[in-house]
Amino acid sequence: MAAALQSHGRDLTFGSVPRHLIAFSMPMMLGNLIQAAYSFVNAVWVGKGLGEAEMGAITVTGAAMFALLAMALGITVGAGILAAQFVGARDTDGLRRVVQTSTAFQAVAALVVVVVGECLAAPLMSWMDTPANVLPLAISYTRWLLLITPFLFGTFLIGSLLRAVGDSKTPLYFQAGGLLLTVALDPVLMFGWLGCPRLGLNGTAIANILTQAASMLALYAWLHRRRNVTAPDWQRLTMDRHTLWLILKVGVPSAAQQGLAAFGFLFITGIVNAYGASATAAFGAAMRIDQMALLPALGFSVAVSMMAGQNIGARRFDRVREVFRWGMVISGGITLVGTVAVMSLPGLLLRAFLNDPEAIRIGTSYLMIVGAAYLCFSAMFVSNGVINGAGQTMVTTLVTVLALWIVRVPLALALSHHFHRIEFVWAASATGLAVGMVASLAYYYSGRWKRAVVPLKSAPPVEEIVVG
Repeated sequence: MAAALQSHGRDLTFGSVPRHLIAFSMPMMLGNLIQAAYSFVNAVWVGKGLGEAEMGAITVTGAAMFALLAMALGITVGAGILAAQFVGARDTDGLRRVVQTSTAFQAVAALVVVVVGECLAAPLMSWMDTPANVLPLAISYTRWLLLITPFLFGTFLIGSLLRAVGDSKTPLYFQAGGLLLTVALDPVLMFGWLGCPRLGLNGTAIANILTQAASMLALYAWLHRRRNVTAPDWQRLTMDRHTLWLILKVGVPSAAQQGLAAFGFLFITGIVNAYGASATAAFGAAMRIDQMALLPALGFSVAVSMMAGQNIGARRFDRVREVFRWGMVISGGITLVGTVAVMSLPGLLLRAFLNDPEAIRIGTSYLMIVGAAYLCFSAMFVSNGVINGAGQTMVTTLVTVLALWIVRVPLALALSHHFHRIEFVWAASATGLAVGMVASLAYYYSGRWKRAVVPLKSAPPVEEIVVG
């Protein structure tokens, strides 16, 4: 294990915690930034080049795709957490079983999601009260975009496993290459450039499918050529029942958390849709600005989770507490800068996506209200990172239930129904974030996350496995 980590990863159980956090999280934040930049550019192409109905369609479809993908992506999180703990415990056999079993399971899960999603696309769009001029576009776009699922699952799984062994750079390289290809191919297929047929909104879905497939296949080929410890052995690809049980034990609560969040987002989108196409378009544009502002919190959450996982596997609880403190300081500081930028220039940012003055007004109200709660999101995700790294994913699932389904959704319904103003939907969102932060921090400070969820072998002393 020591030799494998030295070649392909980073041992996070010794050395400077802030240096590890920054070095480990930076590639992920860059990857998220590239993804957000693509989403930003794509939304500009759609909103400015195609129109408000198409912008509303990608907003509604984004919510639906999040819901359909959430369950299986939660299993990816479970595999990464389990792998990180096996790495910390120096259990090579356990790591290999996780790689083989999670790869086989995700392949089956991807096919199930495609089949189920194709059947549910039309009724799901209708259930969300999608505006009539947006509905046919959203259904068609969703059905095309579902075909990307197997390639997304493969890429997300191998990225999670690589991060578990301390390598956050390799996924970035292939992600960046794939997104650059998508940026180039998107307008060609959308607008019929270079002699290609004009495919409109579906063109961006087809571009995503082609480039994501190429990126995933290139990544797996590279890992096999390097004989990376996370590369699956395709000739012996089986599911070990005990390992699958451990992955599910950690991953199913995470999958449920993802699913609850996704369906909560669907519910909120349905409430917003009732205010008309301008509100739907404003919500989609504002969510993309959210995505940019919250990139540091998302990146540091994964870094904290992987660092906590390795150190818990090595039984270094003192370092886990240090990871939490530094995560709060660094992630919170960067998120504060984003908060100030968003709340200072909301109209300017929204005009990059929208032409309609009413949509810009609605989007501005969202950013001014929800932007004030960005720091709550940052703190909650750092705390959740430690709890998830310990394998206590059921706890963060319960935090999601509390923040979203007990506070945010009922409050949004009640206030929207009583006051008939969309600003109260935004206020419910900010309140939910604040409640979630308090609940997550309360569990962290209780110290209960130290209880072992997955039985691991005792790790050798740190000085025996120094990694360069």
